[in-house]
Amino acid sequence: MPLTHTVRFIPHQRSISVAEDVSVLAAAQLGGMPLPHSCRSGRCGSCRARLLSGRVEYPDGPPPGLSPQETGEGFVLLCQALARSDLVVEARLIQTQASAEIKTLPSRIVRREPLSPDVMRLILRLPSVEPLEFQAGQYLDVLLEGGRRRSYSVANAPNTGSELELHVRRIPGGAFTAGLFDSLRDGALLKIEGPLGQFRYEDGAEPVIFVAGGTGFAPLKAMLGQALRTDTRRELHLYWGARDAAGLYEEALVRDWAARDSRLKVHTQCTGWVHETVLRDHPDLTPFAIYAAGPPALVAAIRRTFPAQGARAPLLYLESFDYAVDP
Repeated sequence: MPLTHTVRFIPHQRSISVAEDVSVLAAAQLGGMPLPHSCRSGRCGSCRARLLSGRVEYPDGPPPGLSPQETGEGFVLLCQALARSDLVVEARLIQTQASAEIKTLPSRIVRREPLSPDVMRLILRLPSVEPLEFQAGQYLDVLLEGGRRRSYSVANAPNTGSELELHVRRIPGGAFTAGLFDSLRDGALLKIEGPLGQFRYEDGAEPVIFVAGGTGFAPLKAMLGQALRTDTRRELHLYWGARDAAGLYEEALVRDWAARDSRLKVHTQCTGWVHETVLRDHPDLTPFAIYAAGPPALVAAIRRTFPAQGARAPLLYLESFDYAVDP
């Protein structure tokens, strides 16, 4: 039997037991603690927390989502950290008030629509008696056998009925996505958990820049849908980059939105880094709220370069998309 240690979370004064071969995040989830997380691979930094006492170990080396400066300041990434002693951790919990209650629900596949050769639009219907309230930008987990999970952002804006839209990219060798593309049929049941995540659209007066890489467009589509429904005159810019034209799988839709609403300006590209285009177009990012979602390399580049051009940390919201790592 592996050794176990006690982890105490403050300021919440809650404690869990964690085995030495289980990450602190996985143990907290099993203990019913809704800690922020996203990629579970150590890249996005969503599960960052401050270690106040005790010792942790990273079996695969320092995670890329934590800078040397942050490590020096006592921060750890809970999705990768293995406890090597009792711990005291300062961490925030996901809000779970009535407007953001995390639920585990059955859902039924209404339809699957190919958006590109490797991206599927998946429409799920929730039970009519059990609505799921979420905020634009959040995601849900599809719960699979053996404790496995797959995370997907909700692509439709909130308050649009009992159906949820997901954009699922086919992953080579991925059992779930292979089944979804090849064998699952309309009407099949999936179990989901959500809403999850701290990547959420915030109302405000600042102009907004949305930066998407590939299927990072999904949560930004939800945000745009919400923003365009409001009465505000907030200026909106969408920058969407992909490997090829097929990767811009809903370009016609967003250009139609822009034609109908002068607040929205759309830029798409299939060559070069999309964040570099943002930097060229906006030498001063100080006025903007910025929402970016996509591959870890894109998000890391934005985290590194945008502050040097004026992006303000409280208005820089990032979501890193990575392959799932099973707990």
